[in-house]
Amino acid sequence: MVTIAACQRLQRSWFAALSSATGGRTFTTHGSDWVWLPARRELILLFPQEISPAGIRPALAEGVRLGAHTVGAWLGGGVKGASLTGLGFSPGWQPWWMAAPVEEPAGYDKGAAVLSTEVPEYGGPLAQELRVVRSQPRQAWHAVARVDGTVAGAGYSFYPSGVPGLRGLGGVFNMEVLPEYQRRGLGTALLSKLATAAAASGAEHLALNATPQGYELYSQRGFELIGRGQTYWLQL
Repeated sequence: MVTIAACQRLQRSWFAALSSATGGRTFTTHGSDWVWLPARRELILLFPQEISPAGIRPALAEGVRLGAHTVGAWLGGGVKGASLTGLGFSPGWQPWWMAAPVEEPAGYDKGAAVLSTEVPEYGGPLAQELRVVRSQPRQAWHAVARVDGTVAGAGYSFYPSGVPGLRGLGGVFNMEVLPEYQRRGLGTALLSKLATAAAASGAEHLALNATPQGYELYSQRGFELIGRGQTYWLQL
């Protein structure tokens, strides 16, 4: 059974892979674990066991030095974020953790989606983050769906190797279909293509964090809700 703790480890691994591929880094301040994502100028606190001002304040100073625009905190359900509001953070969206056996989403028609390591239309953060599939070709995959030659949707799957507690568990990340192209089967095709790639490398289950809007698609494609988290955000 996929647990929320495993989903959090998977999210950590994905952020670490993105950070490494784009010239970022991870670090710890007084027991608080952080990842710097330079492509988006974001500094993220990763699933602390408790909120410690001694761990937050030096990281905020480091974020200013790095040129961060945004500082985020991803919390588990058992950690209260009230002390973050006293430091200027505001509550953000809830990750809805969902999981499925990989064969469920992989079983749908994937014809509208293709795997790609280069997308000429990408610029800025999107182009920088695409480096993750070139730096880890056996662990990370990017799929894109086009309509009349125009990019209509895209997403990533990721199956890290050698991470304790993640044997057999891969993930789907940053999946999006542009509003004007939704309800055409593109989300299903992307999900199927990404799941198939992860399965070929040994993934047995997939996890993802859904928005309430994405819940409808994922729940119809074999994913079940296993829990919710919370995010907090600060603009620098």
